[in-house]
Amino acid sequence: MDGAQAPAGFKPEVLAQVEPALQGLVDQGALSGMVTMVWRRGEVVQVNTIGRRDIEGGLPMERDTLFRIASMTKPVTTLAALMLVEEGKLKLTDPITRWLPEFEDMQVLTDATGSLDSTVPAHRDITVEDLMTHRSGLAYGFTSMGPIAHAHEEKLGSALANPHAPDEWMKRLGELPLSYQPGERFHYSHATDVLGFLVARIEGKSLGEALKARIFAPLGMHDTGFWTPPEKRGRMAKLYQAPLEGGLKDVSWSDPPTPAPFEGGGGGLVSCLDDYLKFARLMLGRGEVDGVRLAKSETVDAMTTNLLTEEQRGHTFMGMPFWLSQGFGLGTSMVLDAQKHEWMGAGAAGSFGWPGAFGTWWQADPANDMILIYLIQDSMPLGPEAVTAMQGQRPTGRIGCPMFQKMVYAALG
Repeated sequence: MDGAQAPAGFKPEVLAQVEPALQGLVDQGALSGMVTMVWRRGEVVQVNTIGRRDIEGGLPMERDTLFRIASMTKPVTTLAALMLVEEGKLKLTDPITRWLPEFEDMQVLTDATGSLDSTVPAHRDITVEDLMTHRSGLAYGFTSMGPIAHAHEEKLGSALANPHAPDEWMKRLGELPLSYQPGERFHYSHATDVLGFLVARIEGKSLGEALKARIFAPLGMHDTGFWTPPEKRGRMAKLYQAPLEGGLKDVSWSDPPTPAPFEGGGGGLVSCLDDYLKFARLMLGRGEVDGVRLAKSETVDAMTTNLLTEEQRGHTFMGMPFWLSQGFGLGTSMVLDAQKHEWMGAGAAGSFGWPGAFGTWWQADPANDMILIYLIQDSMPLGPEAVTAMQGQRPTGRIGCPMFQKMVYAALG
């Protein structure tokens, strides 16, 4: 009947509008497809598998389709590092040079967009907390402007195809100046990649092995990792670019025959819907899910509590007033003002998560006991100075995620 509620408190006739709305983006060629989930109060309320994971091959999106989740990797790496904090193997205030001497005696640009030759010494070493909050002064080429943006590409290689092993990569990164003084401001960067290699050095194993032992195996996340074995590659969603002239261009790349030495804790994971739901439920459960506790409640609380100052939140992020409604803790952002947040999506105050560059997104909402996951593979520019615009691409597909959020919350009333 009109206004009836679905089992988890949703208006079913409103929630039913999500799939056709998202299908419309696929029909108009903005996206190849998507997989979405609404989970609430212990149950999966809705799963949508729309469009194709491989257009040329005619393969549909499916619930177990694999996605490159990009920066949705960051909260996972951060949690692993915080598990080491719980064990007393490091502290948030520790200088990272204790384990990573590559970052000793860092220089800082006098102007973040200026000459690489104009620098001053860093006031202090980068700390573990600086890495987790992106206040290390490190950079990405695609979030930076000026010479430092291009120096990243020249020194480190492409953000999508790093050719260096971890030790060589950190040596090269440590030779570049910082964009800002440690602790000064949020500047999105390779900080979580560095954090991952710090975890690996303390653990005496690769980051992939550490994450598998600490998080993936205990939670049963058997399809999540930095390398996809050949027998699973048919499940992988292709990565598509939406050029201005129309259509979708396949810009995918293949995993090597064997695992590569570089495992990027800032963005290298491949995962699927149900695997990431387990991690999201762990976070919503403040470190525990299905009777498995991996972290203390206060650890997850620290991850999801804003640590940015008002001044730091006054800066734009990726050219947008991202912090107008949000804050950032340890590896995750959180909604601070639900009303102001309506400009970019939906979520009750206290909702938290972190997106990925290819359009993947998740959010856990403690106030509504709800998790939303949205998975697509939509390429965005990740070259030097890409922060300026979605150069040469139609951004139409990116409206699907806020559409999804707003429609789900509308179904809650």
